[in-house]
Amino acid sequence: MSTPDRNLTAAHAEVKAEITRTDTKTGLLLAFVGAVLAGAWTVGRDLPLTRLAYVVGGLGMVLLVVAAGLLLRSTRPNLRGRHGFPLWATLTAEEISAAMARDVATDIAGLSRLAVAKFTCLRRAVDLTLTGGALLILAALITAGGAL
Repeated sequence: MSTPDRNLTAAHAEVKAEITRTDTKTGLLLAFVGAVLAGAWTVGRDLPLTRLAYVVGGLGMVLLVVAAGLLLRSTRPNLRGRHGFPLWATLTAEEISAAMARDVATDIAGLSRLAVAKFTCLRRAVDLTLTGGALLILAALITAGGAL
């Protein structure tokens, strides 16, 4: 195997590994967001909340739901993709070998764009989770302090 072929193979593996890492982080964050939503709903439902606490806590919950939506969007399978399983499912074994031999660089580019899109959704979801969590904490402080 020549050096350019090895470099392409290494880059292909690296991009696939980055997608796997991003999907793992996304799954963990989705579980965390779900737990926070369930916990906040359970605690908030039984507390006597002020109007301000309702508004602040409700906004925090909305942000967490939007974060969960972004996370789900990030993990949604792309069955229309031009690379990976959907394409390979339509090809014979010989066609797969031929396509991979000539189109590894194209596949790397497509997978890289997919990885960036997933990473961007994950990053936005983390920002929304942090903001939503901060608003829930603020709502708890408002309730504990009896403000307004």
